[in-house]
Amino acid sequence: MATLTAEQKEHLSEFGFVSVDDVLDPESVIDPVINEYASVLDSLAEELLEDGVISSTYNDLEFGERVTQIYEESGEIHNGYFDFSLPQTGIKSDTPFWAGPAVFKALTAPTLLDSVESVVGPEIYSNPVQHVRIKVPESRAPRDESGNVKFGVTPWHQDNGVVNPEADETDILTVWFPLMDASVENGCLQVVPGSHTGQLLTHCPGYKQAMGATIPTDMFAENTAMPVPIKKGGALFLDKLTVHSSLPNVSERIRWSFDLRYHPVGQPTGRSVFPGFVARSRSNPQSELHDPNHWYLMWKETRDALARSEQPQFNRWDIDDPACA
Repeated sequence: MATLTAEQKEHLSEFGFVSVDDVLDPESVIDPVINEYASVLDSLAEELLEDGVISSTYNDLEFGERVTQIYEESGEIHNGYFDFSLPQTGIKSDTPFWAGPAVFKALTAPTLLDSVESVVGPEIYSNPVQHVRIKVPESRAPRDESGNVKFGVTPWHQDNGVVNPEADETDILTVWFPLMDASVENGCLQVVPGSHTGQLLTHCPGYKQAMGATIPTDMFAENTAMPVPIKKGGALFLDKLTVHSSLPNVSERIRWSFDLRYHPVGQPTGRSVFPGFVARSRSNPQSELHDPNHWYLMWKETRDALARSEQPQFNRWDIDDPACA
């Protein structure tokens, strides 16, 4: 079993994070995901070419340069085509998402679940708050009317802050891992060591034009933040209260990562309308989900149902909070 060592678990407990090498096999787990997403990019490129948005499919380019060129020429970020989740608002019957078999295999990789089990225990639920992040170089990234990068730096936040209050007592463990080396230059994560020992801080929606809800920097010790580069195959484990953000991608290549969450079976997910599943159960193995097609259908049925109904609120935060002034 690829469990965390006693020292690694102690580091996670004391500092709210730990980076671990060799959690996922690059050849058998990560590379199939990369190949699967290449086919997704094929479909996106064909659609944009047919609509006259881009002048070529750029199928002679490798994935990173190709997605950068397509995003740059179209002037838009198309991450929904790759994401194995749904947006928080505006879900329609044709809202794109991707829940493919290689992605499912990565979420349920035995070595990954071994590591998670050593923290949350033997009954593991895959939380539906999960994303793939493709961040193109900021020098070529699409920008909004104000000149801000459309999908750039992830602002300061705690992962507990992006779920509903029902999950405040849930023992959520975040697992963040790159599909390629994540360096300081291409925008790895940075964390504030020890910040998990505090409380859930106020997250201000759209604070100073940031992407998503942001913790004002006067609420934590920003000057103690440290970057955490991760090699392909490694992973960063985070406490749900650890304050973290990403660095800007100032390199010439994409930064590509998975952002996953796991917790003990039976605890609230914090986004109950989205489908999670039992990834491992030592007491009831029959409850585990092993069929990637069933996982895809769970997301499809959720999308279709939400497109026909009033959509729930996921954001608990108010921009009028005094902390956001």
